[in-house]
Amino acid sequence: MKRVPTFLLPLAAAAAMLMGASSAAAQAAGDAKAGEAKAAMCIGCHGIPGYQNSFPEIHRVPMISGQSAGYIAAALQAYRKGDRKHPTMRGIAGSLSDQDIADLAAFYSGHHQAKAPEQVRAPSATVAALIEKGACASCHGANFSTPIDPSYPKIAGQHADYLYVALKAYNIQGNPHIGRANPIMAGITQQFSHAELKQIANYLAGLPGELATKAQPRFR
Repeated sequence: MKRVPTFLLPLAAAAAMLMGASSAAAQAAGDAKAGEAKAAMCIGCHGIPGYQNSFPEIHRVPMISGQSAGYIAAALQAYRKGDRKHPTMRGIAGSLSDQDIADLAAFYSGHHQAKAPEQVRAPSATVAALIEKGACASCHGANFSTPIDPSYPKIAGQHADYLYVALKAYNIQGNPHIGRANPIMAGITQQFSHAELKQIANYLAGLPGELATKAQPRFR
């Protein structure tokens, strides 16, 4: 389950370059207290349990409390750079300095304390084959909450509809408003139909994880 498909090996160098570029914010020392003060622009979506985004289709916004600081920083850097295309997130990330990003990452990574179990329930035979084909555990960990690199996300327990939209986004090319530039993930997701991506997303969403949406003061 942990073997990386050989077709992905030529993309390793490109992935390393992307990781190096996206880790600039993670290299700054994040201050969680400062991040809490800067999170006002975030809580209008990520601080409301069940809040939905209608772009590019209706889905719940991702849970980010308890997410890896390195991933939060990398994601915001990618939105700011334009490697991740989303008009709202691009506008927000574009207003952030590297220090702002590091502070927000420090805040949200410590905003929810939970420990995922080391072992999670096995998927059906059909989904197990899809997970094996995509080598998902090779990067995200056997329980999908222990990624091998801090710039990779924890995905166990994440909203299924968000995961589905995110996975499809890696396959979109040449659209100025939608898509995610990541050669490793694009190589993986292109193997699957939309129905298969939805099966993967539904399985991952049903697992116990370390992520949460925590209502913040003005929305309690």
